[in-house]
Amino acid sequence: MTLVNPIGIMVDSLRLDLREGLRRAKELGADGVQIYAVSGEMDPANMTAAQREELRSYVDSLGLKISALCGDLAGHGFQDAAANAAKIEKSKRILDLAVDLGTSIVTTHIGIVPQEENSPVYETMQRACEELGMYAKSMNAYFAIETGPETAAHLKRFLDSLSTNGVSVNFDPANMVMVTGDDPVQGVYQLKDYIVHTHVKDGVRLRVVDPREVYGALGYEPMSHERLAEEAQAGASYRELPLGEGRVKFDDYFKALQDIGYTGYLTIEREVGNNPEADIAKAIQFIKGYK
Repeated sequence: MTLVNPIGIMVDSLRLDLREGLRRAKELGADGVQIYAVSGEMDPANMTAAQREELRSYVDSLGLKISALCGDLAGHGFQDAAANAAKIEKSKRILDLAVDLGTSIVTTHIGIVPQEENSPVYETMQRACEELGMYAKSMNAYFAIETGPETAAHLKRFLDSLSTNGVSVNFDPANMVMVTGDDPVQGVYQLKDYIVHTHVKDGVRLRVVDPREVYGALGYEPMSHERLAEEAQAGASYRELPLGEGRVKFDDYFKALQDIGYTGYLTIEREVGNNPEADIAKAIQFIKGYK
């Protein structure tokens, strides 16, 4: 097996300011970067047309591409009908920013898809994702749901219920291993028609946990990136680990991606650890071992 996929880095994982992080990503050997674009200087509301053009030119000057933006608005995803109008509007603006910066992908969490397909929450999420998907499709772009909160089979059923593939998948194998215990290898084959971006991450599940306690749901504590990182660092339910030290079977995972013809980015995300840059550097070498 010889991988041909470009390697990306979630630049925020380097814990540097944006431009320094972009330079360091290039020095580490990345082909592209994913950038968090919800708040701060990357909030679409804070970026003028000139600033967007300047950032895109700067990324180009480094010989990098933007693999995706991260537009995850946390909280209860799109489960709360009362909050959805504002969240949908902001998500659209993040996608506009993505297109201006030269990528067609915004990754996000939509909240846990309920098992009951006739439930009000399921229908609320369907309506929100239908609107987002139609908007993305009109721009030849994608909102990419991150795997992990539910099984791949259940997520596929939800995606199949939408009228377009404008809402697709950002495949994260470690989330599946750590939370639902689902098999990422089989998940690749199940979601093959929807995978437009991937994360390369590893981890281990320590005990069975209700995904609603991790990712939040109506009636549960809302999801926050800080709480996810705390659990991934030293929690009782799961741990995120450097590549090759967890339970993701990368030989089989990469082969599955190859089997389905996926040629997009393998983007390294490292949300925890005392020296994420060193872990990311090792992860790049780990992936290059398959090239």
